[in-house]
Amino acid sequence: MKIGGLQKQSLIDYPGKLSCVLFLAGCNFDCPYCHNPQLAGDPACRPEAIAENEVIRYLSQRRGWLEGVVISGGEPTLHSDLPDLCRRIKSMGYPVKLDTNGSRPQMIRTLVDAGLVDYLAMDIKTEPERYTEGVAPSCDSTALLASLQIIMDSGLDYEFRTTCVRPLVTTATIRHIARLISGSRHYSLQPFRECRMLHPDYFRGIDPAYSPEEMEHFRRIAEPWVSACTVR
Repeated sequence: MKIGGLQKQSLIDYPGKLSCVLFLAGCNFDCPYCHNPQLAGDPACRPEAIAENEVIRYLSQRRGWLEGVVISGGEPTLHSDLPDLCRRIKSMGYPVKLDTNGSRPQMIRTLVDAGLVDYLAMDIKTEPERYTEGVAPSCDSTALLASLQIIMDSGLDYEFRTTCVRPLVTTATIRHIARLISGSRHYSLQPFRECRMLHPDYFRGIDPAYSPEEMEHFRRIAEPWVSACTVR
C-alpha cells in the first residue's frame, strides 16, 4: 500500500463528519488540472511516504474524536490491498468514504459487497467518451458507466462530482452527465481553482475557470435531473 499523504483533520471531505484523509499514491488518469501531481503515475514507482501501521496507530489514538476516514488519491482502487486497508479501518469503528475516478468498477463492487465502504464519491471529468481528449490517453468508458450504476444501486450514501474547467466541461457536458446520473442523490459542481497543476501547459491561452454566474447556470441545468445539485 503506497500512502502518499495524511490530512489529519478535515471538516469538508466527509459530509457531516470530522474526518481524516488518506491519500494513496498512483493514478491511471492524467488530468491536466490535477491538484495532487505528486500522487500521479504508477503507484509501484512511488516511495511509501507514510507506513500503513503509522496511519493505523494514528487512527487508534483518535478514536472518539475523529468520526470517519476518507480514502482518496491518486486513485485508491488501483491498490489490490485496498479492501484490507478498509477492513482494518472499519474494525476500529470508523465509517469509510472512498473517492474514486470510477475506472475500476470491479474493485468498487468488491468493497460494496463486502460492506467495506459507507460513502462513495465518484468524479466525472467530462462526457465518458471524451476522456481521451485530456483526462486519460486510453479510457474504457463502459467501465465508468458500470461504476456509476454500481454506486447508484449500492444503497449507500454517495455523490458524483465534476470539476468545471474549460475546455473539458461545457454546458453540453453538464447536461450529458446530469442525464447519465438521472435520479442520483447528489451532484456536486466544483469550480476550477488556480494552484499547482499536473499539466499547466494544457491551458496555455485558455481561461479554464468559470465565473460564479456560469457555475450557477450549470447548477440550474443539472438540478432537474438529480435529488440535489450544489456548487462547492
